[in-house]
Amino acid sequence: MSDYMTKIRDLTTYSRRVNLVAKILEMGDVREVSSSSDGQLHRVAEALVGDETGTVLLTLWDENIDRFGVGDVVEVENGYAGTFRGSLRLNVGKYGNIEKKNVTIEEVNTENNLSEREYRRQYPQRRQRF
Repeated sequence: MSDYMTKIRDLTTYSRRVNLVAKILEMGDVREVSSSSDGQLHRVAEALVGDETGTVLLTLWDENIDRFGVGDVVEVENGYAGTFRGSLRLNVGKYGNIEKKNVTIEEVNTENNLSEREYRRQYPQRRQRF
């Protein structure tokens, strides 16, 4: 386990190097998408995960979908958060890792679902030249 663990309530649209432990509360339907990076078909599903501070949607790809189920506690290491269609998502990414943990999370704050909020896309401000 990493030395510093992020809580779900602290995730932002630009969170990077995220290390957190959360419980899988729901698994969404698996769908197939074509990747723009490699042109291949991939399976993708979203899992609602939570801790005592809130919940967020975690995007799972390919073999990671079959590795986990509802009730499992997972640790995401070196993940990142971003938006998809205006909604916050937690991602493992190609430099991150996700593993099942043998710990218990008793309480989950389902009232604070970060993925239910709408996030407007923000672009970095350009410097004006005169």
